[in-house]
Amino acid sequence: MGRNDIRYREAELVTKLKANSQSAFEYLYDHYSAALFGVILKIVKDEERAADVLQESFLKIWRNIGSYSPERGTLFTWMLNISRNHAIDMLRAEAKTEKKVICLDLIAEMEQEPADGWNHIVYEMDVKSWVARLLPERRIPIELVYFQGYTHEEAAERLSMPLGTVKSRIRKGLQELRSVFYMPEMQLKIA
Repeated sequence: MGRNDIRYREAELVTKLKANSQSAFEYLYDHYSAALFGVILKIVKDEERAADVLQESFLKIWRNIGSYSPERGTLFTWMLNISRNHAIDMLRAEAKTEKKVICLDLIAEMEQEPADGWNHIVYEMDVKSWVARLLPERRIPIELVYFQGYTHEEAAERLSMPLGTVKSRIRKGLQELRSVFYMPEMQLKIA
């Protein structure tokens, strides 16, 4: 009987997984990895990163199978939650890094513009205090995405708004911030 001929009922599979059966984990990977990969790919939107998240998710599944309880849902749902959460955690970590990069990009962009000697002030300013001055309709989505690590989709869901509206408000808020940085008359207010 070959590896592909084995069939498990969920309760039997879970028992074997909890006993660290290698054939059960191979079966699990063979039968569930494609579905999990599809969900992860929808979240991270990059095949290479999705493959990395899938592998890390299966490691978590392997290590934490003892905590699985059928009373709380199916095995697939449990694995789906692990994979989904891991993909979202990775995006949030990247968003925090991107937030820093966006600020640095804005500063670099400003340095290319003639600014009459006030560039040094930018390094000392508190970006959050400038964001706090925006209208709430622009400030809140920017804070969710850039300071709290939400994806645009998660922010839209949390705010009960269409995704396009959230993206538009973020774009307008960032344009407003850029206009503050480029206005020479703001030099007196900043200094």
